[in-house]
Amino acid sequence: MANHIDTVLFDLDGTLIDSIELILASYRHTMQSHLGRTPDDALWLAGIGTPLRVQLAEFAEGASQAQAMLESFRQFNIANHDQMVRAYEGVDATLDTLRARGVKLGLVTSKVRVGANRGLRLGGWEDHFSVVVCSDDVTQPKPAAEPVQLALRELRSVPERAVFVGDSLHDMKSGRHAEVRTAAALWGPFDRAHLAPSEPDYWLDHPSDVLALC
Repeated sequence: MANHIDTVLFDLDGTLIDSIELILASYRHTMQSHLGRTPDDALWLAGIGTPLRVQLAEFAEGASQAQAMLESFRQFNIANHDQMVRAYEGVDATLDTLRARGVKLGLVTSKVRVGANRGLRLGGWEDHFSVVVCSDDVTQPKPAAEPVQLALRELRSVPERAVFVGDSLHDMKSGRHAEVRTAAALWGPFDRAHLAPSEPDYWLDHPSDVLALC
């Protein structure tokens, strides 16, 4: 069944790039600046895979504070991005091999486009993806199906021949809702026990494991 896949969709943070320490540092900075305290990291990690604005709303007291927190988070994140983010080992070779095989590649991220483009530039992948779907491209972001469905439409792909590779429960749920196969990236911040409730179709220990699916 796996060899019928002709389309691979990837999440960005925690899947292609290791940005978790930057994300947590940005979170801590924002919480301390606006709340005077830093809630446990686990509270923030649980929301990774959903848009930043959605996550911050859980901590803010009203829309005004949420907007101020969003600006603080983004300013810190941008200032420290290139020093704290790196591509996961094996991603470059995997993407190059998939392209050489003629596999259609899409990126589906909960980042806004400015942030997604920064991550793609860091990895040198600006030309690797035929479509990039960001949270500001949809009305219902992950874990809803819309981002994955939009990527499939733009790639002229069908769900039965596509797989979504991601590191979070929100990625797996979005793929499931869009009726594509899902592959859990275990090199990211979450382990098998955390992702097991989403019942992914495939478990991947290394980026190169994607190659066996196509």
